[in-house]
Amino acid sequence: MLCLDLFLSGTKDNSEIINEHQSHEDATRVLPLISWDVFSESYFKQLNASKKALDLKKIKAYAKRHCWKNDIEAIFDANDFEAIILTDKNQNIIWVNEGFTTMTGYSKKEVIDRTPGFLQGKKTSKKTTAEIKFRLKEDKPFSTNLVNYRKNKSTYNCEVHIFPLYNTKTTHFIALEREVM
Repeated sequence: MLCLDLFLSGTKDNSEIINEHQSHEDATRVLPLISWDVFSESYFKQLNASKKALDLKKIKAYAKRHCWKNDIEAIFDANDFEAIILTDKNQNIIWVNEGFTTMTGYSKKEVIDRTPGFLQGKKTSKKTTAEIKFRLKEDKPFSTNLVNYRKNKSTYNCEVHIFPLYNTKTTHFIALEREVM
């Protein structure tokens, strides 16, 4: 709003700007949207940064509770992600972030105590799902891509980075996911 306010406080009075906007068909002359775009881009970057900071804070709280030895900040810093899925050792979901809901259409309430396998379907590679099961048993970080399904049944290509979380042994897994083309 600050940029829009600055534009509107220019040399013309506000009613003249509004009338000028309403009388012209040429969309290239509508300058307030340019000002708003500059402001909104910065705003949404800050909003996303604060959401990721809150996600990190939540995962750190789980880390403290379960005495994980992993460097959670390093995991977050090294990976681009939209969605986070936290599971127990048996891959039952115990927490997802807001990005997961945005990406898949499923609310937190709908996914708790389910395994991430419910996101898979006909177009999901059986070879990839078998590889994921095998790699989870190794208790080592890994990455893969697979086709998942949203709540509305549409597909998306998902890049997944999975990390075992451990104290003296693996107790949980965290998956950092993002949609890729």
